[in-house]
Amino acid sequence: MIHSLFIINSSGDVFMEKHWKSVIHKSICDYFFEEQGKAGSPEDVPPVIGTPHHYLINIFRNQLYFIAVVTTEVPPLFVIEFLHRIFDTFEDYFTECSETALKEHYVIVYELLDEMLDNGFPLAVEANILKELIRPPNFLRTITDTVTGKSTGVSATLPTGQLSNVPWRRTGVKYTNNEAYFDVIEEIDAIIDKQGNTVIAEVQGYIDCLVKLSGMPDLTLSFINPRLLDDISFHPCVRYKRWESEKVLSFVPPDGNCRLVSYHIGSNNMVAVPLYIRHNIQYREGSGGRFEVTIGPKQTMGKVVENISMEVPFPKSVLNLTLTPSQGKYTFDPVGKILTWDVGRMDTTKLPSIKGNISLQSGHPIPESNPTININFTISQMAISGVKVNRLDMYGEKYKPFKGVKYITRAGKFQFRT
Repeated sequence: MIHSLFIINSSGDVFMEKHWKSVIHKSICDYFFEEQGKAGSPEDVPPVIGTPHHYLINIFRNQLYFIAVVTTEVPPLFVIEFLHRIFDTFEDYFTECSETALKEHYVIVYELLDEMLDNGFPLAVEANILKELIRPPNFLRTITDTVTGKSTGVSATLPTGQLSNVPWRRTGVKYTNNEAYFDVIEEIDAIIDKQGNTVIAEVQGYIDCLVKLSGMPDLTLSFINPRLLDDISFHPCVRYKRWESEKVLSFVPPDGNCRLVSYHIGSNNMVAVPLYIRHNIQYREGSGGRFEVTIGPKQTMGKVVENISMEVPFPKSVLNLTLTPSQGKYTFDPVGKILTWDVGRMDTTKLPSIKGNISLQSGHPIPESNPTININFTISQMAISGVKVNRLDMYGEKYKPFKGVKYITRAGKFQFRT
């Protein structure tokens, strides 16, 4: 299926390549660079690029392009999902998936790719199995390998879970403290027009879990309002028929961290927007202009909005900004013409605001349109969609585990038009 894999950095250098059937020269990436030159941003590069004899299927994450070369027609979403799984595995092993981290662990990277793909077809992709096959790097192991001259972490025995009907879970797992934690994370994407009306608002949601339970527990997770969940995708451990019939998540969990569920809530479900802004942005001939923005809470259900930051890209004719924030700090990049205001935590007694003057370059025409305002924020212990876990039950084991659920709402692409 996948013939070759190339990893390209933001400078356009192919710094890592892996081939499974025969070597394809990296000049094949010229077709990718040609499409990249036409695109306005990295996200605009077509995910599937056709060439006379190959298809290039790519993803862009953390300033890196992962490009898979295939020679026959394959389901492109299957390859894209596998490339994301490769990135997530590297991130799990090395804490971050960056050019520096990959170069630092060249040997482990190639060992992982050898195990994850067999002759170009996906084989072992579960973190539990991979970590039994190839030990993750740590400081003590690095010292030991340096002293002994051994540079491979590949296990000599095949993990028992590799051949079981529950390949995502190791056998014989034992813990002193049995715990299961679930994080319901929602990212809200929204566009609000200059009158304050919501043009579009959608939620991308995830349920991540950290399970440290002994034996082979069978868990059941139910929701108070499961009908809210739409366009949902599951980890392979979830029994799909049980969800279809009862709207209950029934599963034998992987050991450790995993993403159990991803879901999407569309704009037709009336997603609540948690913040509003009052703005006054004006340009005046000869004297520059005026910039005033105030941020306030709208639908936070009594929760505190934290980690607020604002980013405003200005037109090229703006020379400088002289502003006074009521809280936090601001910076203005005179090259990229981007204003960044780090607000911090919202004080409901006094709404955060920033105001001041805009300096324009002489001889340039007044900008015809006002800039868009991008907002980031975090709200703890709240799911903006209203999704809420009802209960978690465990079967198959006799002990009583400690269980915890946490909710987090944060901004995705959250934009105000002025």
